[in-house]
Amino acid sequence: MPIDVAQALAAEPRSAGIAWGHKDVQLYHLGLGAGANPDKDSPATDPDELRYTLESRLHVLPSFATVAGSGSPGVINSLSMPGIDVNLAHVLHGGQTITLHRPIPVEGRATATGRIAAVYDKGKAAILVMRTDVADDEGPLWTSDAQIFVRGEGGFGGDRGPSTRPEPPTGDPDRTVERVIREDQALLYRLSGDWNPLHADPEFAKLAGFDRPILHGLCTYGITLKAVVDTALGGDVGRVRSYATRFAGVVFPGETLRIRMWQGDGTVRVTVGAADRDDAPVLADTVVAHN
Repeated sequence: MPIDVAQALAAEPRSAGIAWGHKDVQLYHLGLGAGANPDKDSPATDPDELRYTLESRLHVLPSFATVAGSGSPGVINSLSMPGIDVNLAHVLHGGQTITLHRPIPVEGRATATGRIAAVYDKGKAAILVMRTDVADDEGPLWTSDAQIFVRGEGGFGGDRGPSTRPEPPTGDPDRTVERVIREDQALLYRLSGDWNPLHADPEFAKLAGFDRPILHGLCTYGITLKAVVDTALGGDVGRVRSYATRFAGVVFPGETLRIRMWQGDGTVRVTVGAADRDDAPVLADTVVAHN
């Protein structure tokens, strides 16, 4: 069997040193569209964007955790861990959760320790939960869980995993914002470390079943968190405690994201759709927990 569950769960965690600086943070933010005024009717740069782009005022958006140190040890490396032998063509990034233990510094050196935290049997597919704990000399920084969907690897009689999903938000959203995805957005975002040609090479995209390259799911993930921070949390990245989502669909460069937010007690519930395609779901089950 390509996935040996017992071996995968018992495997020794893998650790690697990671480092980042203000240029890495700025490049990541630019890859999310920072620096542009989200008001499409105004050509002026929003001064509030300087917290993402100017080194003397820089704050780190928590979703930077997905690319810090180019994501080392990373999802691809985790798929080569003992007990895991899968076809990468059958692998999809199904969901992502980040839990912040304290704000991410602008400059940092840390150790990232990755392991397989769970393997779930969904019948026709398996779900691997890749957990990465990151800590520096002062202690834990963040924990990242990537839910990896592997087609054709289920049916081994294992635990199906959590079966409950959050109830969809009801009523009118408290806020609705739109974010335009530039045609070159994926080309810029990939410079933060995700070199998958699916997001840049039209011929490769066609082989994967798309008529053109698609935007990185984690780019949409970052764009959405930035929209929540900017509009619901007063621009304060330090208020974010955790951020979870399920990837529900693709985005093409040039499209517009419609981001709806429902403010609760310590949470913002979010849905994201492709406005150009009748709000086709892009992110679902999305929750930002905050102080």
